[in-house]
Amino acid sequence: MSRYRPPRRRGTALITPEGERALRDELYRLWKVERPQVTDVVREAAKNGDRSENGDYIYGKRRLREIDSRVRFLGKRLDEVTIVDRPPADAGRVYFGCHVTLENDAGEEIRWRIVGPDEFDLPAGKLSIDSPVARALLGKALDDEVSVATPAGEQRYVITAVDYRFDSISKTP
Repeated sequence: MSRYRPPRRRGTALITPEGERALRDELYRLWKVERPQVTDVVREAAKNGDRSENGDYIYGKRRLREIDSRVRFLGKRLDEVTIVDRPPADAGRVYFGCHVTLENDAGEEIRWRIVGPDEFDLPAGKLSIDSPVARALLGKALDDEVSVATPAGEQRYVITAVDYRFDSISKTP
């Protein structure tokens, strides 16, 4: 069995200022904090002699590979993303970065923020721009009706609110 993995389709290269800050913080933490700690553990474990049965050494080396892989990914991703930090010209329509409130047929309201694929978090109300719901919402305006095909069946929503709020960017430590 080979280790080949077909390339994954990269998500949309848009990100909010908060999402960019979170990726930079993760990169900093991995590179400046966690990697030196794991390197010290591996160095100490290597001093103990036989590395073939040394759990600290084996798992430390594995963790270093994971950290290095993630650091490479974050570095490349941060180079290619576009930070969207202001609302579009037509702030009455749903576009990237907006907070949108939807009402379903049962009268229940759902509030989402449309964000990049690197920062989506459904429990926190952050919906990836690459998701079917977000794709259906893009370009729609207040009081528009949207139909979305989901595994549970066709869902219908009415857009009840659209607003844009962007937090300011702070510099990397």
